[in-house]
Order: sequence, then C-alpha cells, then structure tokens
Amino acid sequence: MRAMSLLDHVTLIVSDYARSKAFYEKALAPLGAKPIMEFGKAGGFGRRQKPDFWISEGPTSFQQPEQLKAITPIHLAFTAASREEVDAFHAAALAAGAKDFGKPGPRPEYHPGYYGAFVLDPDGHDVEAVFHGG
Repeated sequence: MRAMSLLDHVTLIVSDYARSKAFYEKALAPLGAKPIMEFGKAGGFGRRQKPDFWISEGPTSFQQPEQLKAITPIHLAFTAASREEVDAFHAAALAAGAKDFGKPGPRPEYHPGYYGAFVLDPDGHDVEAVFHGG
C-alpha cells in the first residue's frame, strides 16, 4: 500500500496575486516546486504535475467579501529533501523580498533531526522549509 500524505492541497489567500506569485516562484524553486496551473488570480505550485500549494487573491467560492478585509497570517511548512535545500530556500526567499523569521539550523526542541528555516512572505505568512533527516 502506498503511503499517502494527509493533505491533498492547500490554498493561501494573498493580497496581491502577481506579487505573491513572483515571490513563491523564486522562494520555492530551490525545493523543486514551480507553477503548474493558473486560473485568473489563482495559481497552483507543485513538484511534478500536481499543484498541491495554491495562492489566490480572493474572493474565492467559499469566502464572503467581509472575510477579505484583512489577511490573517498562517504558518505553512514545505518539505525539503536536504539541509542544503532548506538553506537555498531561505536565501532565495530573502532575495525575493521575504523577511527573515528564523535562520536555517537545527531545531532539536522539535525533534533531533529537525532542520528548518523560517521567513515571512509579502503578506506576513510564516513560511518554513524543513528537512527531517539526520
């Protein structure tokens, strides 16, 4: 039986689609992710041909206009294949305009093999790349 991820896809609401698309194209490139689909002001990123991370400038079909008055930042972590990918993600995100929110390094308080880096995207979302190796 093939192991399945708990999440199939997630959509992050952004205030400026073009700005966020440009940011995520650069920040996610070191992780092997790229834009795969686009529908107006919504776009999906992924590693192969499956867009599992989406950004959208609302309103979406499930939102009411009053819900879009403020973007509520969330935390989102992307899986990296190595410590080097975490480091490259952090550098690319900063070069794309992110604010540092935690330099790359071990986080033994989470578990012994945890290595991550954190940035704040253009809307203040806490975006992380994490490697769970040794």
